[in-house]
Amino acid sequence: MYQYNEIDQTLIEERVTQFRRQTERFLKGEIAPDHYRTLRLMNGLYIQTHAPMLRVAVPYGLLSSKQLRKLAHIARTYDKGYCHFTTRQNVQFNWPELAQTPDILAELATVQMHAIQTSGNCMRNTTTDHLAGICKDEIIDPRPFCEIIRQWTSFHPEFAYLPRKFKIAVTAAAQDRAATQLHDIGLHLVKNAADEIGFKVFVGGGLGRTPIIGQVIRPFLEQKHLLSYLEAILRIYNLYGRRDNKYKARIKILVKEEGLEKFTQLVEAEWLRIRDELELTAERIQEIQQHFVPPAYQAAAASDLSFNTHLTEDAAFAKWVKYNTLEHKIPGYRAVFISLKAPEVPPGDVTDSQLDAIADLADQYSFGEIRSTHRQNLILGDVQQADVYVLWQKLTALNLATPNIGTVTDIICCPGLDFCELANAGSIGVTKEINTALDDMDYIHDLGDIKINFSGCMNGCAHQSVGNIGILGVDKKGTEWYQITLGGSSENNAAIGERLGPAVDRNQIKDAILDILKVYIKQRLSEDESFLATVSRIGLEPFKEQVYASH
Repeated sequence: MYQYNEIDQTLIEERVTQFRRQTERFLKGEIAPDHYRTLRLMNGLYIQTHAPMLRVAVPYGLLSSKQLRKLAHIARTYDKGYCHFTTRQNVQFNWPELAQTPDILAELATVQMHAIQTSGNCMRNTTTDHLAGICKDEIIDPRPFCEIIRQWTSFHPEFAYLPRKFKIAVTAAAQDRAATQLHDIGLHLVKNAADEIGFKVFVGGGLGRTPIIGQVIRPFLEQKHLLSYLEAILRIYNLYGRRDNKYKARIKILVKEEGLEKFTQLVEAEWLRIRDELELTAERIQEIQQHFVPPAYQAAAASDLSFNTHLTEDAAFAKWVKYNTLEHKIPGYRAVFISLKAPEVPPGDVTDSQLDAIADLADQYSFGEIRSTHRQNLILGDVQQADVYVLWQKLTALNLATPNIGTVTDIICCPGLDFCELANAGSIGVTKEINTALDDMDYIHDLGDIKINFSGCMNGCAHQSVGNIGILGVDKKGTEWYQITLGGSSENNAAIGERLGPAVDRNQIKDAILDILKVYIKQRLSEDESFLATVSRIGLEPFKEQVYASH
């Protein structure tokens, strides 16, 4: 993984010192709350319902065991013994004291971590495929380009105060696991007719109040022009993006209102003007790629027979392997998902002791690296098959081996009313009820890959608009209600879900989800027909009839 140089380290240490002085002055009353709000957001600090929330950047979802142990220490020392992994691969602490946040940032800086640009109207943390570098369906490892973008976005003086937040995602795989079409800019590494690798560039995607799928602005962009083209897009957005209405300030609204053709003309004209000034050299790309060389895989790992023996003799292990592991591009290795979705646990939450244990497991079994996923789980990416059985036993003892990755209980969930001051309805408690009900069913593993995304408000932090089943909390005269959408997807054939009908109240939402699954089971042509395929084939009406007839 990328290691900071002297410049990187100096930048984050100087920012810690600066923010410490700003916070001290605010607490003394020398800085007005409105002024301090801008300063704290630049350092990832929100004020939530009960306490501040600090969002820590995890660039492209990659963590070292040393960094994970530091997160465990912070959770123990400054929080309530746990932290939360988000859909953008970042980490959040929900209970720090305001006066101690500079101390937390200082601790993070010792392990090359920070909270810079994790909030506010700036370029946010760049994300990518959580299987980058180890999956069999990618043409190149996208993480070096993510790192190049990270360095370009950090402290970019021209784009410190954009009209609204801005997010970039990169993938190089045939299957889009990074939701690239739903970002302000999505980058697909592709090959052209000459077998050269470059970027297919999407622009204008986004979720929240107005979910929109991004459009292709350039089918093929040479690698050397990556930064100049990104710069051109950001300049046009910064110049023309609306600042009079925060709900219409995202680039997706600008592209929609201007039209892709006109927006493209503006970008191309700006790009032609600046592209020679920001050319990315092959030497620079190679320099960053050297930080992502594959680890020292063992050739003998492919010949171990114990893995198959355990699969045959232990049904529980076999079920976990089916759902919580994936084949690695290197024979004899597997990627192992660590489920943060045990039925009784808020999705994405992990305790300090679990973090320490995961760090130990990473050192022992996965070259000291851990990945965070877009569905609020973790991954040990490079585990020898010979070690998978013992690793499963250890994860089981830690309550981190629920065999539900990609199943209906692998729910994405935002904090909702439990923490967030923007929320209209609760989400954690309802998710627990749904998970408990589903966990009692014998057939949940026969339902296939169904993604439920649950947000407590229109900001859509849990991406409910693109859930196969989306749940959105709404407020009706002080009571909690929930809108349901079906048919959404964040993958290759990205789609915005369609609203099923009127919102249902708090006491009905669990049964409504169960009714939807019952219709799917009854209507699917076979166990091989996916939920999305069934919804596309039969439409919403059968689901409406079942849900609203029983409620």
